[in-house]
Amino acid sequence: MNSILGATVVLTEGMTPRLFDLDFQLLHDSVLSLIAVLALFFFLSYFLFNPVREMLQKRQDKIRGELDQAAADQKDAAELKVQYEEKLKNIEKEAEEILSEARKKALANENRIIAEAKEEAARIIQRANVEAELEKKKVADDVKKEMVSIASLMAGKVVAASIDTTVQDGLIDETLKEIGDGTWLS
Repeated sequence: MNSILGATVVLTEGMTPRLFDLDFQLLHDSVLSLIAVLALFFFLSYFLFNPVREMLQKRQDKIRGELDQAAADQKDAAELKVQYEEKLKNIEKEAEEILSEARKKALANENRIIAEAKEEAARIIQRANVEAELEKKKVADDVKKEMVSIASLMAGKVVAASIDTTVQDGLIDETLKEIGDGTWLS
């Protein structure tokens, strides 16, 4: 250890005192260290920092794109929601229109059925009236036949009896009683 101290003392004795102990070697080493640090910085910047920056930039672009896509999707979803709400409103209107149309058709069918029933009732009444008229004619024909037979019977009695007018009036009254008053009135 003594030899290292002795050499240090010799070196320091032979040197001239300097300001801050700056010598050429120290400056040279400092400049070289600075150049090495700058070279290392540029080297790391080129091979390490730039790829990291590019990766971060790509990630920012990707996130920005996803945010833009999410905003566009949200806008599309809002538009679809508005369209669906309009369709729901229109569906309610269409349902009301369909129900209204069904009511109109039902009312028209009801009116048609009622009209057909009235026509059928009118036809039935007309047929009944025709049948009643035919029945009246038949009864009238029967009454005429009856009257003819009564008249012939009465004529036969008048001829057979050849009687006077008082007897003839009695026969007519008797015949009318047999026929009845209702036959002559109808």
